[in-house]
Amino acid sequence: MADTQAEAPDSTAERVALWRAMHVLVDPPPHVLSDEIGLRLAAPDDDWRRRPDMDPRATSGYRAAVVARARFIDDLVAEQAGRGISQYVVLGAGLDTFAQRRPEIAARLRVFEVDQPGNQAWKRRRLVELGYGIPDWLRLVPVDFEAGGSWWEQLAAAGFDPGQPAVVVSTGVTMYLTKDATAATLRQLAGLAPASTLAMTFLLPTELLEDADRPGLRAAKSGARATGTPFISFYTPSEMLALAREAGFTTAEHVPGTVLADRYFADRADGLRPSSGEDLLVATT
Repeated sequence: MADTQAEAPDSTAERVALWRAMHVLVDPPPHVLSDEIGLRLAAPDDDWRRRPDMDPRATSGYRAAVVARARFIDDLVAEQAGRGISQYVVLGAGLDTFAQRRPEIAARLRVFEVDQPGNQAWKRRRLVELGYGIPDWLRLVPVDFEAGGSWWEQLAAAGFDPGQPAVVVSTGVTMYLTKDATAATLRQLAGLAPASTLAMTFLLPTELLEDADRPGLRAAKSGARATGTPFISFYTPSEMLALAREAGFTTAEHVPGTVLADRYFADRADGLRPSSGEDLLVATT
């Protein structure tokens, strides 16, 4: 059973949150995303910026990639909310801060954050301690995946209406799951109400990365393995599109990371640009 009294966030979730904050702290404006709330939640040690995984120069590509995908999701959710979608689901929410950063949009939605019980209990406590609280429209949905918990059943129990369209997001998750598990998730999501949208990130095989980014991927794989959360699944774009279509989605689109780089980082004076290696699937029912 997962520890429901966790005293710290998942290490991967913390790293992503700190990289988002680093973008504001070390990169010159314009900032693609302004998010220091995750840093406040994580409350790392005072010397956190001296950690090897926070080196501003060595990790700039990863930092930019994390910021780019977060901005893409922000824009997608805002667009969907403008179309009248009223449900937003974050699978593997970690230290997602959309609800706190964009309350003017989030308050018009019912936001469901799905994650392990320990992470959810810790985040709930931190949100209360920092004064953000848990508004009625924000539902933290604990699911014990390790014990075979059903995220679909827990989502419904938290008030999700499968008869109404939703936008569902899963970022930084598929590399930790078997391809069978991801295919099963896609089949479940393809049964959402018509006009629902899924955005899901996936890692590319090494041979599809730009040469300069391959050593970084190897280092990330080694680090993930050392922390007990190895990367086990990589997808070509055609493979991920095929999985979505076979699952039953009406449309499936591949959004390369290079598109996000061009959209959000063009003409920057500092040359900051996301590393290659992570792309997106955007599919609709």
